Amino acid sequence: MRTAVVRVDVDPAGALAAHQLTEGMRTLTELAAGHGAQVVDTDLAALPPSRRQVEILVAGDDADAQRSWAMSLCDRAFGVLGAHPTMGVLTYVSRGTDDDAHGVLAGLGLRGEVARRPTDAGWDVVTVTLRRADLTRVPESRVHTALEASLNCEVVIVVV
Repeated sequence: MRTAVVRVDVDPAGALAAHQLTEGMRTLTELAAGHGAQVVDTDLAALPPSRRQVEILVAGDDADAQRSWAMSLCDRAFGVLGAHPTMGVLTYVSRGTDDDAHGVLAGLGLRGEVARRPTDAGWDVVTVTLRRADLTRVPESRVHTALEASLNCEVVIVVV
């Protein structure tokens, strides 16, 4: 299972005082922990109002559900204090696993087979098999670059 980093701008207007930001972070951290998620510890009061973003680490593969869930938590933690949180960017933590490879492919609208083999030098080579028809929509070079960046190993793409 992949881990998303969901970013939410919790005080875009810069209206909350330092003690309110601290209270909101405490509430958000407790709410997230109750659902098995983690909030990255951030001193929101030390940030400029335009950058008061929280990062919530959430396990799962459904980006829309993760965004919605994170927004509901931020609304509960900061909305009651008078803020109007807005959605930021969602990215994924990459640990170089085969699940990460499948996640990269899914993000590009592709499906394929992933096979990993270790080399004598101790490095992995990941072979990804894709359908030729799928590569008419997404250039092979883009797929290759995204996979190598995510997996941090050599990637071979086989087109069938």
